[in-house]
Amino acid sequence: MKKKIALFLVAAMTVASLAACGSKETEAPATAEATTEEAAPAEDAATEDTSTETAAVEGTVSVFYYTYGDTYISSVRSALDSAFEAAGVAYQDYDSNNSQTTQTEQIDTAISQGTSLLVVNQVDTGSDDTTKNIIEKATAAGIPVIFFNRSVSEDVVTAYDKAVFVGTDYEMAGHMQGEMIGQYLVDNFDTVDLNGDGVISYVMFKGQEGNAEADARTQYGVEDADKILTAAGKEALSFYDSNNSDKYLVDKDGAWSAAAATEYLQTAMSQYSEANNNMIELVIANNDEMAIGSVTALQNAGYNKEDGSATVIPVFGVDATDAAKDAINKGTMIGTIKQDAEGMANTIAQIAQNFMGGADKFADVDAANVVGTWRVNIPYATYTGE
Repeated sequence: MKKKIALFLVAAMTVASLAACGSKETEAPATAEATTEEAAPAEDAATEDTSTETAAVEGTVSVFYYTYGDTYISSVRSALDSAFEAAGVAYQDYDSNNSQTTQTEQIDTAISQGTSLLVVNQVDTGSDDTTKNIIEKATAAGIPVIFFNRSVSEDVVTAYDKAVFVGTDYEMAGHMQGEMIGQYLVDNFDTVDLNGDGVISYVMFKGQEGNAEADARTQYGVEDADKILTAAGKEALSFYDSNNSDKYLVDKDGAWSAAAATEYLQTAMSQYSEANNNMIELVIANNDEMAIGSVTALQNAGYNKEDGSATVIPVFGVDATDAAKDAINKGTMIGTIKQDAEGMANTIAQIAQNFMGGADKFADVDAANVVGTWRVNIPYATYTGE
């Protein structure tokens, strides 16, 4: 049975140097959204209304999200807030707004205010230097750090005995998506092959360059689908634009956004269409936001209608967000790979309680998901409808 270690704020709340949304009560869990304002003197805190401003004082878990705008991350945030509240753990949330500079400043401020633990959804996943920098700060302060969702390197994390990573076996998502796509195409090949040329033309939406999850999904989503297709005597997938040597389209802002996918696909379909006999016949997206953006573009062009009155171009994503599951159940999207936001949040909350209560860091964590001494992998699942 999971330990529930109640942690309460032990000092009067000071006004944070980061604007924070939270509770006025000093013994209630606090949430915060970061800015870069100067901190108010501690002696003034008692006379000010702190209903929207709190400080990351001792006993508080500080949680740094790469952006609140990511739908999947938003679901993790909601679940983690609930898990902390249920356990009586005081916490503050920070929106780094996809800026590593902002996140680093937020971490510095939280540490200076006396936070007891860092939970980091790192913005910059393309460099070990960023992870090392965060660990050095945590080490100097003598506090634990839990990285989550966005992959960090084993050799960096294991250098600090109070650091762990909670995420997924990100390559598995690509493999599972590829298998799902390949099997669907084998079962529905003639329907998907709109121009009857025996080859399925596809577009791949990659969320971000230098991101390990995006790299793996981009690679295995296609490779594994090709293996199933060729084993069934079918031709391998063909990227719709022969001039694109990367064989993917990337969100230039690194936001994995629906808007980027909608824009890119609408632009592509102005040239690649049924009328031109070179229609994009399959959409593979590295997350559900881009998948939903693709569905929007297809619907704008007269495809993938909810009433079933139009041709459906198969769209596949990753995350199993509520919007994606709704689209799948309405028939406008085919499938997705579930990232268990609640499972990730509950695991983070348990490890945080373990650290702060002096227990083994993996106490009451499913041993089947623990990898070595440094990480926990939350399992994926395939979702193709209720």
